[in-house]
Amino acid sequence: MPSLDPALAERLGELSDLRHAGQVLAWDQQVMMPAEGAPARGEALATIRRMFHDLLVDPALGTLLAAAADAEPLIVRAVRRDHEIERRVPGELTAEMSRAGSDGYSTWLQARDANDYRVFEPALARNIELARRYADCFPECEHPYDALLDRYEPGTTAAQVSDLFVRLREGLVPLISQIAMQPARQALAGEFPVSAQREIGLEIVQTMGFDAGAWRLDDAVHPFAASPSPGDVRVTSRFDDHSLAGLFALLHEVGHGLYEHGVDGALARTTLDTGVSLGVHESQSRLWENLVGRSPAFWTYWLPRLRDRFPLSLRDVDLDAFIRAINVVRPTLIRVEADEVTYSLHVILRFELELALVEGSLDVAELPAAWAAKMKQFLGIEVPDDLHGVLQDIHWSEGIIGYFPTYAIGNVLAAQLWQAARADIPSLDDELARGEVGSLRVWLREKIHRHGRLLTPPELIEQAVGGRLDPVPMLDHLRAKYGALYEL
Repeated sequence: MPSLDPALAERLGELSDLRHAGQVLAWDQQVMMPAEGAPARGEALATIRRMFHDLLVDPALGTLLAAAADAEPLIVRAVRRDHEIERRVPGELTAEMSRAGSDGYSTWLQARDANDYRVFEPALARNIELARRYADCFPECEHPYDALLDRYEPGTTAAQVSDLFVRLREGLVPLISQIAMQPARQALAGEFPVSAQREIGLEIVQTMGFDAGAWRLDDAVHPFAASPSPGDVRVTSRFDDHSLAGLFALLHEVGHGLYEHGVDGALARTTLDTGVSLGVHESQSRLWENLVGRSPAFWTYWLPRLRDRFPLSLRDVDLDAFIRAINVVRPTLIRVEADEVTYSLHVILRFELELALVEGSLDVAELPAAWAAKMKQFLGIEVPDDLHGVLQDIHWSEGIIGYFPTYAIGNVLAAQLWQAARADIPSLDDELARGEVGSLRVWLREKIHRHGRLLTPPELIEQAVGGRLDPVPMLDHLRAKYGALYEL
């Protein structure tokens, strides 16, 4: 434990405990809670959020932070930033946003069941209105979206994201066009019983660090990970008998869990024992899902074991054919099922839409049509219904607005980390081919995980990769990988 003043340590511990309780209740709502529990759960979460707000804005905390500034400057810096931001937002607004997010989630489930956006529209309108009220608390921001984005990617602005996305589109669109000119390829097809997928999936993630004593795996409508504490990591996936998508989703979510699980224990109950930003978080999940999980080296070891589970579907599939099949590039309707080349276009689409919703240039009622138009523009495909369009993601239902750009930021950083890891671990491919991932896990823990929120995102990226966020390694990786796969 850092040498914190006992009174400050107690305050930070209470904040951590409330975060812990809120995460467990939110996890339970998505995984275990019966539908009729939603109204009461919304009130409980709102109460916890209001209590968290009151503790964080208490002037006494500011006094304690000032007194500890010399002894623990990095901890004080992070918590003071939280304290100053939270002081700008009325407690009732934070509670209302929490309540609306809980209500919106249950309404989103109803809308998905009915395949009807109109069921969800009032809940989304409420969440957008609350997001604008939150942004109004920060009038100095150049764009209201900046305040929303800052919650997930501290210090990043909409203008910076827009510049990054311009560079990504400039690199991705020509590559996608080149691939589209090649003969179409089939993605992996067959029968993959869910029970067997879960078994082999658990075998794989146990080598990554999944331990039944500290982790659990459940099913959810929208896969996610939650870590109430480093010793309580909960991941979910969504398996299907006709696809291995759930297996890759599991790798993704365990990547998130490894981040939280690997934070330095000295940061426990300081509020810094969690990821520094959602972009950094996504870099961990995307690295394990794509850069490890779709590589020939990884499947050199695991394909024979996968074939043992699914002999009828995979008996005639060799390693080369398998790698081509799990790396097919083609436009898809569903973001979480998108390949690593087209994925960022899904993110850019959502960023542009929520930017327009927040600034008021797009009305909530117009969202399905705007979504369909951008899907046609970006990926050239028609949206058949709301379920495969505007209702597919959970985020807006919970009031999580400003989050989507972090997915593409994560893709960019994942490629930079992969490049750095391969330079530092020359034997990495050989280790993966033997089913060993320990060196990579240790490298990521040292470079990313253990720091929690002690460093700012730019500081963390600088010490991990020796520079700032840069899309060039990602674009180079995609051109090289898919240039070879598609013989461009």
